[in-house]
Amino acid sequence: MQTADQPSTRPVCRRDSFYRAVQYQAFLLIVLLAISWISAAQVAQAVQSNEQESDEQQNTLKGTVINAITHAPISRALVYSTDNRFAMLTDGEGHFEFTLPSTGQNFTNPIFENGQFRRQWNVVRAGGSFSFMARKPGFVDDPNGGATQATSENEITIPLLPEGLIKGRVVSTEADLPPGISVQLLARRVEDGVLKWTHAGGARANSSGEFRFADLMPGTYKVVTNESMDNDPAITIPGGQQYGFPPVYYPGVADFASAGTIQLTAGQTVQVDIPLTRQPYYPVRIPVANGEPNGNMNIIVSVQGHRGPGYSLGYNAQHQRIEGLLPQGNYLVEAATFGPTSSYGAVNLAVAGAPAEGSSLALIPNSSITLHVTEQFTATDWNNHMSWNVGGRSFEVHGPRTYLQINAESADDFRQQGSSLRPPTGANDDSLVLENLAPGRYWLRLHSSRGYVAAATIGGVDLLHEPLVVSPGSSTPVEVIMRDDSAELDGTVAGIASPTTADSSSSTTVAQLGWVYCIPLSDSPGQFQQVWVSSDGKFTSAQMPPGTYRMLAFASRQPNLPYRDPEAMKLYETKGQVVHLTPGQKTSVQLQLIPSIE
Repeated sequence: MQTADQPSTRPVCRRDSFYRAVQYQAFLLIVLLAISWISAAQVAQAVQSNEQESDEQQNTLKGTVINAITHAPISRALVYSTDNRFAMLTDGEGHFEFTLPSTGQNFTNPIFENGQFRRQWNVVRAGGSFSFMARKPGFVDDPNGGATQATSENEITIPLLPEGLIKGRVVSTEADLPPGISVQLLARRVEDGVLKWTHAGGARANSSGEFRFADLMPGTYKVVTNESMDNDPAITIPGGQQYGFPPVYYPGVADFASAGTIQLTAGQTVQVDIPLTRQPYYPVRIPVANGEPNGNMNIIVSVQGHRGPGYSLGYNAQHQRIEGLLPQGNYLVEAATFGPTSSYGAVNLAVAGAPAEGSSLALIPNSSITLHVTEQFTATDWNNHMSWNVGGRSFEVHGPRTYLQINAESADDFRQQGSSLRPPTGANDDSLVLENLAPGRYWLRLHSSRGYVAAATIGGVDLLHEPLVVSPGSSTPVEVIMRDDSAELDGTVAGIASPTTADSSSSTTVAQLGWVYCIPLSDSPGQFQQVWVSSDGKFTSAQMPPGTYRMLAFASRQPNLPYRDPEAMKLYETKGQVVHLTPGQKTSVQLQLIPSIE
């Protein structure tokens, strides 16, 4: 008999063995499934990581900022996107790197910043494009530089020009310089294809007479001191003779026309010294015959009739006269009023070592120039009306006013006067009138949304190539001929690389686009055109005014191209391709890239 403490000697049941085997196999299955799940997760994570690394590699923009002259890398240069989402400093080797998102936004190119055109470096992706710029103190951007340089690894090279410097010293014949002497810098720049002198900066000389202009682009400059009165109370006697320092142009002349020019190259430093001479100043008065008691007036004083920054006089509305102080010399004094009834007058003034009073200045109303339009259109399916609001009244107008935009811009240095079309007076007023044009020279800017301007003349002068000269009382109308038998132009530019498409191995590349400039020859009809080149090197313009053109292709936009200056354009006489376009003709051309303005 078996006791409770004795182990059982009964054989194990086969059913128990079977259940235990099943349980063990289930356990092994669960372990295997867990291992399999963990391995799959690790594999998925690894694949995702590899995909992310690949995506990051494809979306990475790398590059180097270099000195455009020496080609040496520039460290600690700021590279940034124009929307300010990306920014970083280059390392010691001039390198930078950005990881771009999957989608992008389009940007314009170029931009106008701080009074100058600056370049943008465009990166084109499947999701859009990104624009980057670079800067560093001591360097300037060159808007006429070469195209973006791209490598097979999607790297770009951004060149910056070393800044030019103009340093100088104001030297006085007196023992001490007057405090507050300031200096102006004038630059020869291109405005709408015309070379003009413009204000490029100002500086104040220190107690030693030293001044400095930095961050300068290569170009042509002039330097002039501003007029300064000597008001030192220690030597000034109340009611006695007054003294001052007249404006002086480098290297020491009195008027702008005689001033010396400074040719500045990239990275160059030029030293200029300007001598000042203390001179006696005398009271001057010029009566204004028909001045308004409460009116304002702009006064321009030119030495011997040569316009330029220099002297200043004011208008005393209470006594209706121009007055102030001037040293000995011969001057042309011009006066202009503004507003609906603007006017202009001029008088010569001689100061000969004593107070002077000039002849009475008579203000003459500014001129209004009418434009007569002759339409020689072949198409008749044009919606020739538009809505207009004047003085709270709404009405429809018809005729050339609906498709022509006309402005007059001053062609003279240091003048900003201009005019635009007078608004219509009512529904039946389709006249085109440029109002309030003071005597001077003007470029006519004619833009049409229908056809093209075939001719614009006044007294036999071709106003598409020559400025409009306005004299006091001018009333001769401008004759305009409109046509719609435009020529069509297309072509290709060799050297323009096509960006990588969305299904390529890399979704990031640098856009090497270009611009074609169609410049009418001086003895031929036609109008200046600039045409954008697509990324595959092709371009087209379906509305080309007939004429003979010189076709120039550049890798970047050329805002400083003086296409209206025949003398300056002689540089390109052996470049590009000359094309003659007849009405209704379709022409294809093949062009080669011109590296940059030389």
